[in-house]
Amino acid sequence: MNLTIENILFVGSLLLFVSIIVGKTSYKFGVPTLLLFLAIGMLAGSDGIGGIHFNNPQIAQFIGIVALNFILFSGGLDTNWTSVKPILKEGIALSTLGVLLTALSLGTFVWYVTDFTIYESMLLGSIVSSTDAAAVFSILRSKSLALKTNLRPTLELESGSNDPMAYVLTIAFLTLVINQDQSIASIIPLFLQQMIFGGIAGFAFGKLSKFIINKIKLDFEGLYPVLVIALMFITFSATDFVGGNGFLAIYICAVYLGNQDLIHKKTIFKMYDGLAWLMQIVLFLTLGLLVFPTQIVPYIGIGLLISLFLILVARPIGVFLSLIFFKMKMRRRFYISWVGLRGAVPIVFATYPLLAGIEKSNIIFNIVFFISVTSVLIQGTTLSVVAKWLNVALPEKVKPISEIDKLILDLPKSSLQEFEILSDFHAVNKRIVDLNFPKSAFIVMIKRNGEYIRPGGSTVLEAKDVLMVLADSQDDFNKINECLYKSANSY
Repeated sequence: MNLTIENILFVGSLLLFVSIIVGKTSYKFGVPTLLLFLAIGMLAGSDGIGGIHFNNPQIAQFIGIVALNFILFSGGLDTNWTSVKPILKEGIALSTLGVLLTALSLGTFVWYVTDFTIYESMLLGSIVSSTDAAAVFSILRSKSLALKTNLRPTLELESGSNDPMAYVLTIAFLTLVINQDQSIASIIPLFLQQMIFGGIAGFAFGKLSKFIINKIKLDFEGLYPVLVIALMFITFSATDFVGGNGFLAIYICAVYLGNQDLIHKKTIFKMYDGLAWLMQIVLFLTLGLLVFPTQIVPYIGIGLLISLFLILVARPIGVFLSLIFFKMKMRRRFYISWVGLRGAVPIVFATYPLLAGIEKSNIIFNIVFFISVTSVLIQGTTLSVVAKWLNVALPEKVKPISEIDKLILDLPKSSLQEFEILSDFHAVNKRIVDLNFPKSAFIVMIKRNGEYIRPGGSTVLEAKDVLMVLADSQDDFNKINECLYKSANSY
């Protein structure tokens, strides 16, 4: 079947519907949902029962980049800075040095066991060198896996921030494959430019985005998530235009925004949570359609050999050497090594050699696809088992719930109190978003002139307003007192 304007919506919605229904029950059998989405795409493709002919790496790459924007941005929004700050150095080491060491060790192995040139081998190693944010975020969260001693923030920080390093290495070694006369030293300026510009742009656009979101007055609440989408793509595109890494920029921008007080923050979070899942499904379905299973069969043997070396040797080398200067229990290092999930990102990166038209691009793509599938199948299905075996998982009864989870899930607080705004208090004529309320407290209703109004971040408080506030502890209510009741004259 060829996709046409007439049937593309029907086929797309049908695949999406089937993916959601199948994914709902997949974990009963221990199979990651992402692998199911991929399998459905393959079944619908040219070699499957659907017979949909899709062989356009350029469109697949475009869909992949758009989807990764949403996935990384959603992951960044959900990153709690309080949890990340203690393990920031470890996360940066894993996402830079760890990725480099993984790429070099795997590339060396590929060079020894195949007829690839050294640069082609390093290109393959670079493509699969980073852990996949979509796979790690979705599997950890859908399994509700709680881990000890900041393990989960470490894994999510690494997976969210290591794609830029893999992208730079992929582009660098692809350049060396195409231009054999260039030296490895020539890629160093590219790496520094991408990472430094990407980091600076991400933080700058984060501050600018917060200012725009909180200052602009839109008539409809539903427009604020749309505004954030526009800011996300502006961040990515502008950073790429000046030579920085757009993936790193949008992740840093999202981490900054996720830990700030924003207007309609709850609405933005909920929308991005749904969009991230949508993009994961679309991305894996697209990549499933792009691959031809019959072309992978000849490479199963070498693909399995490379995949096992990546899981059992290259990934541990990257983790253990990059964390050598940090105090960390051995079982934590082993578990970080095991959560080296490869998913859609390496397959998206593998489209770059295809579009460049290098000699072994099809072989690289098929091997990368096989590595991604085996990684999700082997590692993704055993995360809980290995966590319990290494004693790094928390028991069900003591699993913590983060403030981000509370924001998205709308969990009830433990107590309710009313606060009256008097005419000489600091909060008068101030927007709620500007009051620096405790993140664990919520204004659920405002009584004004005998009527009840639903508050939002842009709601301006007036004298004689009565606020009904839900919070967890008396300490939260004390902080609310400081925000509301301090006289304007004391400032």
